[in-house]
Amino acid sequence: MFDLHVHAAPDVTPRLADDHDVVAGYAAAGFTGCVLKAHYESTVGRAAAAARAAPLKVYGGIALNQHAGGVNPAAVAAALDAGARVVWMPTADAHTQQTAGLPRLCGLRTGLSPHTYAVPPVDPDAGEAARAVCRMVAEADAVLATGHLSAAECRWLVAEARAAGVRRILLTHPSYTVPGMDAELAAALTAQGALAEITTFQLLHQPGMTPARLARFARTVGLDRIVLSSDAGQPDSPPPPAALRLLIDTLAAEGLDRGALTACAADLPEALVTP
Repeated sequence: MFDLHVHAAPDVTPRLADDHDVVAGYAAAGFTGCVLKAHYESTVGRAAAAARAAPLKVYGGIALNQHAGGVNPAAVAAALDAGARVVWMPTADAHTQQTAGLPRLCGLRTGLSPHTYAVPPVDPDAGEAARAVCRMVAEADAVLATGHLSAAECRWLVAEARAAGVRRILLTHPSYTVPGMDAELAAALTAQGALAEITTFQLLHQPGMTPARLARFARTVGLDRIVLSSDAGQPDSPPPPAALRLLIDTLAAEGLDRGALTACAADLPEALVTP
């Protein structure tokens, strides 16, 4: 299997294990690789270092939060030139995060700007920068992930990304609290070439989420357009390999085909991110 979304230490919030131990855990569990994600740090160098200690594919990327200047083409260019495979649009510093009352770095430290980021149609002025990011991601044949942008912004971004030639588009946990996208819109966007993510974090930590809701979302979108990720790394979540297997087991218990679910956690995410 291949985990497209995992968090490790060092980080600004507590994590279950560091990069080395997370990757070693995947190797011991027979995984083929993973993508290290951090909300406030590029993981490109960290992934390269972790990959040297294990026979796995380990990739990194950058989330366009306040530390990167938001939707900042210069930050994206630097990350891609260093080998980033995923560019996440704003996550912890997206406007949706603040509206939903979810954690942000400025809430952990005093004296930091509470500024948030958005793209059209929420922030029309960010359109030029977002289009530049799309062009860079297309040139690198990397993955553009929607982050925690709203459903309306995801709709705009997928259209712009496709127009710019981006082949690899990921709807970041669209049924999570942010963006709170309904399955019908997710299905429409995946019909345009995107993949939609479902995570174990949603199963374990999202208020109001149930296995039945996740299964309905997956059925509506179609398992051929779904990727399963752990989004694990929290001290109160299982180790990432166990977390991803828990998600497969839970959705299979809801009547979804186990073989197709395994592909959603293996072949599809690995193909999405591998150059």
